[in-house]
Amino acid sequence: MTDKPLITKAARLSVAPMMDWTDRHCRYLHRLMSSETLLYTEMVTSPALVRGGALHLLDHDPAEHPVALQLGGSDPAELAEAARIGAGAGYDEINLNVGCPSDRVQSGTFGAVLMKQPDLVATCCAAMIEASPVEVTVKCRIGVDDQDPEAVLPDFLERVSDAGVTRFAIHARKAWLQGLSPKENRDIPPLDYPLVHRMKDRFPHLHLSINGGIQTLDEAQAHLDQGLDGVMIGRAAYHTPLDILGSADRRIYGRGTDRSGEAVVHAMLPYIAEHLESGGKLGQITRHMLGLFAGRAGARMWRRVLSEGAHKPGAGPDLVLEALSHVTAAQQEAGE
Repeated sequence: MTDKPLITKAARLSVAPMMDWTDRHCRYLHRLMSSETLLYTEMVTSPALVRGGALHLLDHDPAEHPVALQLGGSDPAELAEAARIGAGAGYDEINLNVGCPSDRVQSGTFGAVLMKQPDLVATCCAAMIEASPVEVTVKCRIGVDDQDPEAVLPDFLERVSDAGVTRFAIHARKAWLQGLSPKENRDIPPLDYPLVHRMKDRFPHLHLSINGGIQTLDEAQAHLDQGLDGVMIGRAAYHTPLDILGSADRRIYGRGTDRSGEAVVHAMLPYIAEHLESGGKLGQITRHMLGLFAGRAGARMWRRVLSEGAHKPGAGPDLVLEALSHVTAAQQEAGE
């Protein structure tokens, strides 16, 4: 486990938890690009761990550290047990989801709907903190539905921090629980970055990260320069990972050197081989690698070779090297 000062430093930049995307293979890939950035799991529900015994959801590679487990739930005792299990599995942080707007999440009374019940969130967090030897954090929205974020967000932060939470990641949009799909909730509600910055002014003792719509390291650095403690990037870190993570260690943390896509591919090959030897499928890993050369010469052929070939019988590291050869050839031709 990573100690608290180190993980707090890591939280200067983090990759957001994203359902169906930030699984263990994705996180391993991301870690090869950045040694420093804080990584998050997909959301794991506390009922799945505590009642369902789905401990396989906690599988991760030691190389992923620092890595945080995001939990979804609303029962304090159950979340406390899930936090204890997660900490025991080796995660460096336990994060409570108070931001996901999906119908499935609402039906379980967790996610963004909990913005309407800050006292319940506080009770859940207090129970989790008591049960977990590692830090408990919260990812939230600025409000939901017809709530006034100017009133709701500071009240939420005050109540939940009183329970012992000192680190929050704030998605700077409202969530509309009725009328918008989860995808629309990531795009349509307007971003309010200034509100999150005002929360840092109001609660200087809290570690606040901003999330939502941030596309580049330049944007991330601007938020840090304005006084926020951290920036959480989601889709851009997934779709253009090298642009975000490949130079993050140098630019955001002031240490290390930039990673090349070619080096990352070669570093993935032993991991891929081990996964295949254990009965896994190539596509489970390469689906996360499709954006590795986004915006670079050869990117289209890289995606095409992997997309068309990864699910064929016998597909393995040789296919990845074939895809890479197209990138190398295209970059040489382009003079990159």
